[in-house]
Amino acid sequence: MKHTLSFLLACLVSMTTFAQETLLHCGKIIDTQNGKVLKEQTITVLGNQIVSVEKGYASAKAGQSIIDLKTKTVMPGFIDMHVHIEGETNPKQYLETFTKNEADVAFTAAEIAERTLLSGFTTVRDLGGSGVNVSLRNAINSGTTRGPRIYTAEKAIGTTGGHADPTNGFKKVNMGDPGPAQGVINSVDDARKAVRQRYKNGADLIKITATGGVLSVSKNGDNPQFRQEEVDEIVRTAKEYGMHVAAHAHGKEGMQRAIKAGVQTIEHGSFMDEETVQLMKKHNTYLVPTLSAGKYVAAKAKVKGYYPDIIIPKIEKVNTTLKKTFTMVAKSGVNIAFGTDAGVFPHGENAKEFRYMVDYGWSPMFSIQSATITNGKLLDMEGKLGVLAPGYLADIIATDDDPTQNIATTESVSFVMKDGLIYKQ
Repeated sequence: MKHTLSFLLACLVSMTTFAQETLLHCGKIIDTQNGKVLKEQTITVLGNQIVSVEKGYASAKAGQSIIDLKTKTVMPGFIDMHVHIEGETNPKQYLETFTKNEADVAFTAAEIAERTLLSGFTTVRDLGGSGVNVSLRNAINSGTTRGPRIYTAEKAIGTTGGHADPTNGFKKVNMGDPGPAQGVINSVDDARKAVRQRYKNGADLIKITATGGVLSVSKNGDNPQFRQEEVDEIVRTAKEYGMHVAAHAHGKEGMQRAIKAGVQTIEHGSFMDEETVQLMKKHNTYLVPTLSAGKYVAAKAKVKGYYPDIIIPKIEKVNTTLKKTFTMVAKSGVNIAFGTDAGVFPHGENAKEFRYMVDYGWSPMFSIQSATITNGKLLDMEGKLGVLAPGYLADIIATDDDPTQNIATTESVSFVMKDGLIYKQ
């Protein structure tokens, strides 16, 4: 009887705590819907939702608590549409394929997830790993570990020898012949099966490598790697299973095949041109520039031995065109979604992407909107993510300075709330 009463009392306390309203007194807030900065606002949070946003600093009533953010600029939690949360760049990363067990990857990923959340990214789209990413998503959703809300592609889909072939660079005896179960396809039937396997394995979306890649141990970094009918089938099957498709693509032909097939996003777009921009506009395709990855890789390519020799010419080729390409893209009016390729550079530094976007010509407000309201829509979470307004999830962050005046302040987030729970203050 004593234990029963204790349990009931604990439940009552828990319910009371959950029912308490929290008032956030905000010096400024970023209105991502209207592209404005509002001063002296109060956000009321109940449970995991925003109840109201009102002008002025409301007084606390009985049962309400106050969080003082009067010296801060408050905005929705950031959303990164391109991360690889299972691991992180280092000089031994290619060797780790052979030395790390699944459990090693899981522990690394858990630490990375928390680091990402504390840097202000309350939601991420994970674009390919070993499958541990699915378990990590589930662990975060259940409250077992701390991290951002994850939408994951599980394993990326590529072709034999392509950017997502997991055996590139192996000696022949270890290469084998990976197939759709491992994310490697060579026909329309394979394409269909690979998508269905990703669905079976728990993926939220599909990631394909429509062209060669810079960091895979293979010679070509931008050639098309799917036939049109193969990428068509991937997108068709993904839609049947309620999934979007993200397409890694550097070269023009591979990008255009993916756009025509109906992918939601083009990742990287290093050799984008005016013709491809117009095609993207026609098909309402979004570009995820991942400028941070290009910047970091170019710097590390100068460190002898950091990358295998076969990769260096690909890095140099991409690096020669980045400024020209993305200055053109910024002026083009093509749809932009915020994404970084974190993992190619250290996780937790995702917000450097804002500074790079501004350097190439996007405004601070546009870059913030791309990482909030735009990405919320692309994740089919319109009305739930990316805006500070009633009915939205209480994913709320704050910086010490106003990022519309000083974009670099996004790199030092001082307050993080996700789903109404405070993780950093």
